[in-house]
Amino acid sequence: MSAAMASQAPSPRRILVVRLSALGDIVMASGLIPALKARFPDAEISWVCEPVCAPLLKHNPRLKQVILWPRGEWQALLKARRYLDLWRAVRAFRARLRAEQFDLVLDGQGLLKSGLVAWFTGAARRVSIIAREGSHRLVHEVVTPPAGVDTVMGSEYRYLAHYLGAPEGSFVHDLAVGNAQQARAREVLRERLGAAWDGAPTARPLAVLAPFTTRPQKHWIEAHWTDLARGLLAQGFQPVVLGGPADAEAASRICAPEPHLINLAGVLKLDESVAVIADAQLLIGVDTGLTHMGSALRIPTVALFGSTRPYLQGPTPLTKVLYDALPCSPCRRRPTCGGAFTCMAQFTPERVLQAALLQWEMRT
Repeated sequence: MSAAMASQAPSPRRILVVRLSALGDIVMASGLIPALKARFPDAEISWVCEPVCAPLLKHNPRLKQVILWPRGEWQALLKARRYLDLWRAVRAFRARLRAEQFDLVLDGQGLLKSGLVAWFTGAARRVSIIAREGSHRLVHEVVTPPAGVDTVMGSEYRYLAHYLGAPEGSFVHDLAVGNAQQARAREVLRERLGAAWDGAPTARPLAVLAPFTTRPQKHWIEAHWTDLARGLLAQGFQPVVLGGPADAEAASRICAPEPHLINLAGVLKLDESVAVIADAQLLIGVDTGLTHMGSALRIPTVALFGSTRPYLQGPTPLTKVLYDALPCSPCRRRPTCGGAFTCMAQFTPERVLQAALLQWEMRT
């Protein structure tokens, strides 16, 4: 179906977005919510994702509901060889999706697992981005964005919104901050930074550092983070490190040489970390979900990309991507540098600090 035909299709009443993971991809796909609302103002929009990603979506008032795909439970049953229980769990999940009577389902992941979830709904119209691993057999339409045309964050999802007839400019990344989570985040910051901190810009603007992600080739040198923090402190910022429980040990190594660098890795829940970012005045990070959240929340952001290049431009000029196109980059999951990770190591703290200060100056 062409984009023109798709835009003229009957208006759906119940829409489901299938983007199961990962955190950064959920952030980049969140622009579908306002785009779909603009295109189909009377439709209810739901989202299905893995439980770990739900905190990014559950506070959004523009979503009717967030449905959890119980991947972990299914894997545990499979590992225990409880095949009958697994079959029953899958059937129950399928029945739940069918009962919702979705009439438009968007597979924003394009994999076999997301295609199966879309197929479980039985929706009369199922649309997938790209569709790999044979998932094209589980949907009715496949949307393939042209390669390299759009270099802005979330380009494939924006293309899907355009295909569906969403108005120009309606695709805007949409992260909502929960009230309780914001209060908790501010309480923690007051404990660490002093009672005077209330979430408003202060004499020491808050600078979030997001050093951690899933693959070593996407990391920056740990000592560089410490040096960067010292540079930020000298410029009047208050740097804080964010990350999950698995990042706590590395965060301690980064923060140990600089006592004024605040370590919040593993301290806050995911949606509380979102609240910290929303209150920040600057963010510097690698290719990780927290960095994309800074861009989505319109925080002055510097993104350090090397082995990956999810985008070359943020949604606004407030995001600056540092990326040098080396002959070997982006290598993605197959580094050829023998662990040197030259693409990231060549970013000096001085260069990153200078980029961050320029972004800070652009905030107004």
